[in-house]
Amino acid sequence: MDSKTADTKTTAIETHDRALENGEDYRRSSDGLEINEHGNGTTETNSDELRAANSGGEAVDAVVLEQAIEALESKKTKWYAYMTTKEFWAVLLLGQVLALCITATNTFSTLLVNKGTSIPAFQTLFNYVVLTAIYTTYTVFTYGPKKYFKLLFVDGWKYIILSFMDVEGNYFTVLAYRYTNILSAQLLNFWSIVCVVIVSFVLLHVRYKWAQILGILICCGGMGILLASDHITGSNGGDPPTQLKGDLFGLAGATFYGLSNVFEEWFVSKRPMYEVLGMLGLFGIIINGVTAAIFDRGSFQSATWDGQVGGYIVGYTIALALFYSLAPLILRMASAAFFDISLLTGNFWGVIIGIHVFGQTIYFLYPIAFVLIILGLITYFLAGSMLGDAKKPWLGKNQEKGVAGIGTAKLKAIKKARREGMLTGEHVV
Repeated sequence: MDSKTADTKTTAIETHDRALENGEDYRRSSDGLEINEHGNGTTETNSDELRAANSGGEAVDAVVLEQAIEALESKKTKWYAYMTTKEFWAVLLLGQVLALCITATNTFSTLLVNKGTSIPAFQTLFNYVVLTAIYTTYTVFTYGPKKYFKLLFVDGWKYIILSFMDVEGNYFTVLAYRYTNILSAQLLNFWSIVCVVIVSFVLLHVRYKWAQILGILICCGGMGILLASDHITGSNGGDPPTQLKGDLFGLAGATFYGLSNVFEEWFVSKRPMYEVLGMLGLFGIIINGVTAAIFDRGSFQSATWDGQVGGYIVGYTIALALFYSLAPLILRMASAAFFDISLLTGNFWGVIIGIHVFGQTIYFLYPIAFVLIILGLITYFLAGSMLGDAKKPWLGKNQEKGVAGIGTAKLKAIKKARREGMLTGEHVV
């Protein structure tokens, strides 16, 4: 870029274009006045400039965004180049943190069951309360009451769908373990990966590269070794008479999980994370509360209640709230597919915890399976661009329909433009 071109560019960065189709920007302007909305799902242009939708922001030139994206994608790289970036290692590490969070929630659930307290819907309710307390409060503060209630009126139904899928995915998956064996329940988890790939391909127009498909297959192969190990050691739970019923519950849970992961990826690529998590928590309280009132009422009355049970519920809530808070980052930086295959390592971490907490022993196939899954995760990003999966096809060629938030390709492009002296200022969501 020459200096003359750079001088014509604007000096503010856009943090938030029109967030959803037919959506609006709900944030206050920097002087406390409300920003004008158009509500038509498009960003107006004026002399090739995209209107900024952040608080009091100016505009980001469309040409700047286009040239920055092209520069990042056209940069000559080797097939392993993305693995040398800090983004790759951040995504890989984040996936393992999320797997550990899930392992922690499973551990606390097992401890609750061992105490005679099996309340899968009720114990998850507190997670949605925490999300609402943190993120809904911040959203209302950022948007203001008037804008927030308008958000509920205009886009609330979309978040209800997301929350419903999330709540029921949690409930049916936990419920499946009551009626089927561990082997069947874990096998059914593969269906969530299949759902993610199919829905992303059909609805979001994601086109998977050969390395991504190979990576997914390698991860599934590693999981297969884990399942074979459980079968060899006889730790798969046997064949209960209610196995068919449990398998159907597991299939329903995996389907809801897959759909909710794809839907959440779509949301967080277009909206600020605090808004998505706040709305997920708010409607999650209502939907999860109704679910608990209907299905957990009998279990709640017969459950054991003491200080130890309270501690387990607190631990479960902290681990799950951390999981929900970090999940949008990996959905932005990678994808729902990578998110799901990353969680496959949770079985390995579960065994490690089981050794120290429940006195279990580790079978020699487990480390082999873990290494295989990690290799699959690395393979997933082979021969990819420097943007990895952060560039979403539904956000437009230059990601103009997306939010410029932490982990997004749009923010990465804007930062590159800033380094070249074409933009100043930064605000992320």
